[in-house]
Amino acid sequence: MKMASIALATLALLGSGAAQAQSQGVSKTEVTIGTIQDLSGPIAAFGKQSRNGMQLRVDEINEQGGIAGRKIKLIVEDAGYDPKRAVLAAQKLVNQDKIFLMAGHIGTAHNNAAMPVQFEKNVINFLPITAAREMYEPFHKLKYSFAATYYDQIRMVLPKLVKDKGAKKVCTMYQDDEFGLEVLRGAEAGLKTLNMELGEKTSYKRGATDFSSQVARMKAGGCDLVVLGTIIRETIGAIGEARKTGFNPTFLGSSASYTDLIHKLGGKPMDGLYATHTAQHPYLDEASQPLRFWANKYKTKFNEDPTVFSVYGYLIIDTFARAASKAGANLNTETFIKAMDTMVIEPDMFGSPQSTFTATKRLGNDLSRMSQIQDGRWKVVSDYVKP
Repeated sequence: MKMASIALATLALLGSGAAQAQSQGVSKTEVTIGTIQDLSGPIAAFGKQSRNGMQLRVDEINEQGGIAGRKIKLIVEDAGYDPKRAVLAAQKLVNQDKIFLMAGHIGTAHNNAAMPVQFEKNVINFLPITAAREMYEPFHKLKYSFAATYYDQIRMVLPKLVKDKGAKKVCTMYQDDEFGLEVLRGAEAGLKTLNMELGEKTSYKRGATDFSSQVARMKAGGCDLVVLGTIIRETIGAIGEARKTGFNPTFLGSSASYTDLIHKLGGKPMDGLYATHTAQHPYLDEASQPLRFWANKYKTKFNEDPTVFSVYGYLIIDTFARAASKAGANLNTETFIKAMDTMVIEPDMFGSPQSTFTATKRLGNDLSRMSQIQDGRWKVVSDYVKP
């Protein structure tokens, strides 16, 4: 009888532990979420903008009473765009801060490194700021992704651009990691539909600042269209070096290079660059009244104009709040997943297309479009292209 009582007590404790693990980061008054950004490394501008966008939406929600009576607590960690530091940050957030989910973690290699830490503790990887396929493939119940993949972005727009420009030799310069390889693979797949192959393929290590040898190689190879698997300074560095040497192919980047920082920092030489994207950069003199109102609120809070990465951060928290509200008072990992798997998010003031999630569909949107830098600002030059 005594042994049976001990066994029952042990089972009760185990059950209690499982319940607590499932609802880690959720109390009666608060839900704790974490994010890992680059606040000190090569894409710190993106990381700070994403963090600000997230914080703006968190503050709005908390000012309105929170979600089912719970305020959102956002904990931000800096990984400096280093996957090893991302693992350490994830360990802190998951094991010490006891976050409910990881929201908007930036970087492909960084998410791939951190996800095992999260999944071991049943922590969702929610709408990371990277468009790599690994963010939803292979399927895992704790993965949700929002952005059309780098692979599909390039695969879909490259064939049309090749035809429009009459390009004869397509080459690529890409970051030597999972992000750059996704752009490379998308280019290869797109060219295959034209019975073409990439000419020169040249890479660089994450954090590199000199691209003269890569540009010289592509110039010598006679490349007339270059697909860039680059982010901020690599995009500016490669194009700037090319212009300086009289090498002027058509340049095409992914959504990782769709940022106002390219033309702000790179100046006139950046004119002509194409890039794929979903949400549009919010130029305030072209914006609708609701968007201007939002941008003014952002600028008042952070003393700078918002960017497309501010938009990403804002929308990630907004989507979290919608799903958490749908999950209701009994918020835990399972109820949140059930809510997410029925979410339909309509097009918004930022130009995003509709996003849908189901129990088997963990990529919200597979549509992308293309813009070009003309006279120092991005101009949309194509509608959404469906894979």
